[in-house]
Amino acid sequence: MFTLLRMFKIFWVFLLGACLGLGVPLAGAQVSAPVLTPESRTSLLVHAPQGVAPGQPLWLGLQIEHAPGWHSYWKNPGDSGLPTEFEWQLPGHVVPGAIAWPTPRKFPLGELANYGYKDTVLLPIPLEVRPGFAAAALELEVLATWLICREECIPQEARFQVRIPAQMATVAHAAAFEAAWGARPVALPAGASQLVVGEQALQATLHGLPAAWQGRALEFFPEIGALIQPGAAWQQRWEGGVWHASIPLNPFRSASPEQLPLVLALADPPPGAAGVRMELPVPGGWPAVAAPTGVSDALAAALAAEAARAAAPAPGLTLWAALLGALIGGMILNLMPCVFPVLALKVLSFSQHAQDRRRLRLGGLAYTAGVVLSFLALGALLLGLRAAGEQLGWGFQLQNPAVVAALAALFTLIGLNLAGLFQFGPMLPSALASLRVRNPNADSFLTGVLATAVASPCTAPFMGAALGLAVTLAPAQALAVFAALGLGMALPYLAATWVPALVRALPRPGAWMETLRQWLAFPMLATVVWLLWVLGHQGGIDAAAGLLMLLLLLAWLLWAVGRGGLMRRWMAPLALLALLGGLWLLGPMLHAQPSTSNTSSSAGAERGTPTAVAGLYWEAWSPQREAELLAQGRTVFIDYTAAWCVSCLYNKHNALADERFLQDVAARKVVLLRADWTLRDPAVTASLARLGRNSIPVYVLHAPGRAPLLLSEILTVEELRAALAQL
Repeated sequence: MFTLLRMFKIFWVFLLGACLGLGVPLAGAQVSAPVLTPESRTSLLVHAPQGVAPGQPLWLGLQIEHAPGWHSYWKNPGDSGLPTEFEWQLPGHVVPGAIAWPTPRKFPLGELANYGYKDTVLLPIPLEVRPGFAAAALELEVLATWLICREECIPQEARFQVRIPAQMATVAHAAAFEAAWGARPVALPAGASQLVVGEQALQATLHGLPAAWQGRALEFFPEIGALIQPGAAWQQRWEGGVWHASIPLNPFRSASPEQLPLVLALADPPPGAAGVRMELPVPGGWPAVAAPTGVSDALAAALAAEAARAAAPAPGLTLWAALLGALIGGMILNLMPCVFPVLALKVLSFSQHAQDRRRLRLGGLAYTAGVVLSFLALGALLLGLRAAGEQLGWGFQLQNPAVVAALAALFTLIGLNLAGLFQFGPMLPSALASLRVRNPNADSFLTGVLATAVASPCTAPFMGAALGLAVTLAPAQALAVFAALGLGMALPYLAATWVPALVRALPRPGAWMETLRQWLAFPMLATVVWLLWVLGHQGGIDAAAGLLMLLLLLAWLLWAVGRGGLMRRWMAPLALLALLGGLWLLGPMLHAQPSTSNTSSSAGAERGTPTAVAGLYWEAWSPQREAELLAQGRTVFIDYTAAWCVSCLYNKHNALADERFLQDVAARKVVLLRADWTLRDPAVTASLARLGRNSIPVYVLHAPGRAPLLLSEILTVEELRAALAQL
């Protein structure tokens, strides 16, 4: 009895510890789970020491735990960036206040600088509960959006649902809020402090600063953006307890305030250190704004255009237009080279059963179900990962080297079977073999699944706008677009099974079918070559060689199994052991990152790749390079591409390689940039999202002061030259 009681106590202690360790509240507020990305872990914290009641303190806080090297932004982000923002869905009698911003720090980058936070930061927001609130619990929803940057910048967001019992104190995160409040700038009276505006600099003379700061370098953070040049060199000095500074003005500022709120902080603060905040008058007025001829103005214009572009809704399609586009795009998809080998097998199957109308129709329905359900599954996966914080685009499965390797093995298996190296029947247990014979519809269904797995990367030429819209719609509407795409892909074959005239047009079964069967092995193996090429771009020559060796071992195993008799009994186990050993030894190579030498020629990663025109090169795209060129007043043409995108390669070797187009580029001094999406790249994904796209190919002509011009997915030389002629 004593032992049982003791075990019972241990169980409850363990449960309590597990709940506390996992952050699961036993009682009190209920909040959505944290949002995890490779760059950050973001949580919403609650602090309600007296519960939810009018006049009582109530705080929510967005806690961002940045990965090393990443930072987010203060209310004035500096030369670039965006501050964290919130969209609320609140009941009546509850009003959100302003963010209680902790003291920021400076992040210099060349001649530029940003203001923000690294490591872990908590942004507290007060909620005012007004008289009239009488619910048993406060239920709300908030959408937080922020920009997280290292050398590249990624817009991120999280939607949190919160339920706070009205009569219960919630203080689990009191220490985190105390630390955040302690990091807020301390208000100082203006006193004798003053600001004087000169022609090129803001002269600051500040009194009453903390005595411990005397003699140390400080940072100056105006709460109004675009007033100073954050990254420019400036002078500061101490005279006793008075701090003097001369801070370069931004000649292209957009405001001339009469009262300037500012924050001062140590240039090398310890973690959690607070600055001071002052509001000082600016007597005498500000100098005139310079004409927009300098680099700073070009940068400001580029950043303003980028912010407006990000904030503006993407050029949209109606839902019905997206559904129609998906249906037509799915039908055209049957002609794409990466889909034809799989669908050719289905044509062969239809020919075999053309005289059995019922069986033919059931097969067509099963094939259609396989295609549509697979597209729905992929769409649901994409939407689910997006909701969980992932940033993915259509065709994302081919950004995973393991998936590419698995598809290569599958197509090798099919190709060798078609070539006659082995038959599936002798390899399978008798129950499974007979099941396949008794249920031919299952084979049709799985053919549809396989067709979808390799078809989705080919949808971009016809479906870029529709799929870009789909992932921004409500889940039900988005899944309808995916279903329409699948239905369009299956429709020609479904029609062939139900319309007798189409069925009668199919050739009669005969000896030619065995020849066709063997011939179809070659497109299958050609697809393996393509997948090996994709893997080579992702993992380098070692990864491609490792996969080739594994495919060779797979072929040995299939040959041994197909021989039968003594060969099958003794050789097959040896081949199986060799294949398992190869997976153990060579499998890690498939995930290896390519070396620099291996990536110098990868699609879109070509820095300084020459063209047919002397002196004209394709450069590697990056957000920094794009912003730098726009700041210099240069026009850029961006090619969003990937090694696994067939249409990208078509355009690359045709319209984009045309000498007439390249001559026009050189004449107008347009810079060519290539954004590589072969491997998953959050910066490229974020840039595509700002354009209202989540698939490639995408081609953009971007000139300073103009809205980006999106071109067709399948390019022509005439379209390219016409776009350049508008410059």
